Amino acid sequence: MPPSPEIRRLQALVRRADALISIRVQELTRLDIAHETIVPSIQEHIAYLDQEIEKVKRQIAEYINHDSNLKGKKDLLASIPGIGEATIAVILAELGTFQRFERVENLVAFIGLAPKERVSGSSIKGKPRLSKMGHARLRKALYMPALASIQYNPVIMEFHRRLKERGKNGKVIVCAVMRKLVHIIFGILRSGQPFNPNLKSNFA
Repeated sequence: MPPSPEIRRLQALVRRADALISIRVQELTRLDIAHETIVPSIQEHIAYLDQEIEKVKRQIAEYINHDSNLKGKKDLLASIPGIGEATIAVILAELGTFQRFERVENLVAFIGLAPKERVSGSSIKGKPRLSKMGHARLRKALYMPALASIQYNPVIMEFHRRLKERGKNGKVIVCAVMRKLVHIIFGILRSGQPFNPNLKSNFA
């Protein structure tokens, strides 16, 4: 099902902000190695990009807050410790209507966070790894919230502790935490209840 016109507008704004931020990072890298002749030009461009980024961010916030459906989902997602406004905007823009996913496993696979085992003949070789298929923008958007959740989200903190006790390494843990966050996001949006570590409906 194609996204609605409202979601397409939000996608355009969110992707524009992401593109501007990427250009700014490139200019900052150039600034470190640039000849002094072009430094003022780069600095001027960075200042312009800063203004444009802030302008688009304001447009995103206003657009979400003036749409009752998006605003309601934003408020639910904001209740999850570790997830901030930038991540929420990406989730709302790229996920669209989450109702098309009947099970959370479908959403995990859509994002590309389902472990994929290497199979040779009838045997399985090596450790499971993440499939490179899936929604790269959502995976990128969930990475930093996963790290923040390890510090601030009580459910993720306990989940992280158990993984460490089982001897899991850093990369495996972060991927598992990202999947856990998807389960929480799915459960909260499906139930319509804000995050509560003691509420079963929060967890798909």
